[in-house]
Amino acid sequence: MGGTNSVIDVPGANVSIDLNEYKCSNRGLILPIISEYTWPIWVRVAIYLATLLYLFLGIAIIADIFMCAIEKITSKTQIIKYPNPNNPDEIIDKEVKIWNDTVANLTLMALGSSSPEILLSVIEICGNNFLAGDLGPGTIVGSAAFNLLCISAICVVSIEKGEIRRIKNFKVFLTTAAWSVFAYIWLYITLVLITPNEVTLWEAVITFLSFPLLVTQSFMTEKNFFLKSKKTDIDEEHQKLSQMSIWQRKKLFEAPVVSAEEVLQYTKVIGDRTDLTEDEKAKLMAAKILKSKEKSYAHYRINGVRQLTGSRRNEIELPQHLEEILRKNEIDEASQSKDELGIQLHGTFLKDLSENGKKSVVEFAASSYAVLENEQVCRIIIERYGKLDQDVTFRVETIDGTAEAGEDYNKIDEVITMVKNQRFLPLDVTIIDDNQWEPDETFFVKLSLYGEQNDVKLGHKTICMVTIIDDDEPGEIEFSQPVYVVKESIGTFEVTVERKNGADGQVSVAFRTSDINAIADKDYIPKSGILDFKHGEITKTIPITIIDDKTAEKDESFAIELFDPKGGVKLARVWKTVVTIINDDDLKTIANRMANMVNADLDAISVVKKGWGQQFVEAMNVNGGDIESAKPKDYALHFLSFPWKVLFAFMPPPHVLGGWLCFVCSLTVIGIMTAIVGDAASIFGCLVGLKDSVTAITFVALGTSLPDTFASKIAAKNEKTADNAIGNITGSNSVNVFLGLGLPWLVATIYWQIKGLPFVVNAGSLTFSVAVYSIASLICLGTIFLRRFLTIFGKGELGGPTVPKYLTALLFVSLWITYVVLSSLQAYGHLPF
Repeated sequence: MGGTNSVIDVPGANVSIDLNEYKCSNRGLILPIISEYTWPIWVRVAIYLATLLYLFLGIAIIADIFMCAIEKITSKTQIIKYPNPNNPDEIIDKEVKIWNDTVANLTLMALGSSSPEILLSVIEICGNNFLAGDLGPGTIVGSAAFNLLCISAICVVSIEKGEIRRIKNFKVFLTTAAWSVFAYIWLYITLVLITPNEVTLWEAVITFLSFPLLVTQSFMTEKNFFLKSKKTDIDEEHQKLSQMSIWQRKKLFEAPVVSAEEVLQYTKVIGDRTDLTEDEKAKLMAAKILKSKEKSYAHYRINGVRQLTGSRRNEIELPQHLEEILRKNEIDEASQSKDELGIQLHGTFLKDLSENGKKSVVEFAASSYAVLENEQVCRIIIERYGKLDQDVTFRVETIDGTAEAGEDYNKIDEVITMVKNQRFLPLDVTIIDDNQWEPDETFFVKLSLYGEQNDVKLGHKTICMVTIIDDDEPGEIEFSQPVYVVKESIGTFEVTVERKNGADGQVSVAFRTSDINAIADKDYIPKSGILDFKHGEITKTIPITIIDDKTAEKDESFAIELFDPKGGVKLARVWKTVVTIINDDDLKTIANRMANMVNADLDAISVVKKGWGQQFVEAMNVNGGDIESAKPKDYALHFLSFPWKVLFAFMPPPHVLGGWLCFVCSLTVIGIMTAIVGDAASIFGCLVGLKDSVTAITFVALGTSLPDTFASKIAAKNEKTADNAIGNITGSNSVNVFLGLGLPWLVATIYWQIKGLPFVVNAGSLTFSVAVYSIASLICLGTIFLRRFLTIFGKGELGGPTVPKYLTALLFVSLWITYVVLSSLQAYGHLPF
């Protein structure tokens, strides 16, 4: 970068030293600050390499704080009021984000992830008497190449076998991809074709103004600005809000705040587990809330940096046994849930997964079927709702239960397509009639999408159970479960009675209720009667009404029993069931206590609620003080990053002044450290014989892109879409050029315009690097587009079949290596152009 005086006086001695006699002793704007230029070359190389790497670690940590400020700023919400479309007299209050996600990603988020590259370019020109250098522009192009080619390759292969990830906001991705290609082609046109080796004022202005044009067009593309009215937009937002579960509504806020009512829905599912403490239940609840919360790219970048530094993650880390429980007890937000003890919850609702007709939803028409053995065929209905104007392809396969394929039924494993406008599809499963009496047997039929298809998703009923009923016996009758747990305020619910091990002939059974410690006509409405089962009928229900007396009382129970079977049928083992009425007030007391514990767990990982004291505590402790979750590598990383952590703990907390004070202070520190990085990189490259342009596309580009690599990999594995993994790369690469080159070029051209001189840029190495990268980027983006639409790749940008995804990654990495090798050879004059 900029030079220093070539001759210095040694204090305390009548001696002057000519720095030109020492290799690379006068290349820095800030460095060197000690007389290390007299030391052996190999010592200086080691010192500057270590300094460079340690500075990259420090920049990653301060960039983490910078991202926390951005997360605070972009998570702000406001209340908007508008008439209810279904009732104009009603005014609806809705809390929405102030920042649009696309605008936030292309402005603050892009600035947060690209600030080292952008500031390096700005500082290089401003600190070099407004003369163009190689380090800043080279880092921008080199970082773009690594991000698009290497990070995309890592994300493609990070997905588990058989899974895929698709970009959700594909139109926005197409827009930013087009701008990213334009950005680098524009550089080539500017520096080679229009005004070779010179940047004029109007070229600098166009480069800089392309940034707001990019943001504006991306925003308009996301909103379909020319295709729908404001009223339609509001109606859709109202529809979207009305369909949100309580878990989904949490994503509208900057941090989840859990109420007792919300905790109640989850704790009833796991509340009776005696093997879990209240703290473990609270952690499960916090993990569920956080998992359902929509996350920004900043979230993953912060988490990526913290993995590098042994700091507290912004995720709930669960022990293995709690992870297994969480997977087993995923609450379906729109259906009834049962836990391992058979506890049934009532009063849930089904959510419209079609998103108001925008997606095709495929599922079984019923979750269970029963067939008499002598009927030999069980017809299962697959239905589709929502969007019907497209073909839908899915796989259907049978899974053994107590019934075995080949002995009790014929196995099915095939791919089926529902054609355009087809709503129902019958699937016949052949039942084998062996003419021997045997207990009722069951098997399962599973529905799964074939690859990933645009605008298609599975519904709630993706697995149905088929019961083969032996028809040579009248069977046995019993309750479907031995115990029911219901809220006092439930009103009326249904108890199911099942007929098993035969369904031959018409039979009946009597039932009646009896008190245990609940009192008939005070706590519930007593009931008795007879259930008549017709030939082949296997289920009946008994409606029971619970009385809500609005007074605090202990849990109360009553029984329902079956008796007097007729028609040859017998009573089975569960001829009696117990109904326990839970007092709502007691539940809320438990839920209130657990809600406080859940909120404490969520606050502990919040990136926007820390004060100065907590910042220092987390800085000085491995894993932010969560010793139980710390791994051996966290201790080593914490030791390395400890000085940076403590130093940056002095930064204003993100919650002060809405995050803007932290934003400005951390950006200032990033600028100072970037200037030092520029010096260290330039001197290191000089010492080992690398030109600045080569140092930029290798060491500096990799060092500044490492946090983004971790962030994208985490997002690829944890997100259901590819937006936060690779969807932001093209936008970030565009912003790098428009701000990282447009801003310093604008300042420099104005400076030289005032002096009446042109702003000269040595375009040789830069333009060749841009040309090679542009070709590589077109191949990479073309491959990504093909992956989305071709079945061989699973119709997804990330993941898919094993061989194609590894071949894709190999192609991307090969393109990056080719880019680096060709750019380096050209920089040293080994190529004829």
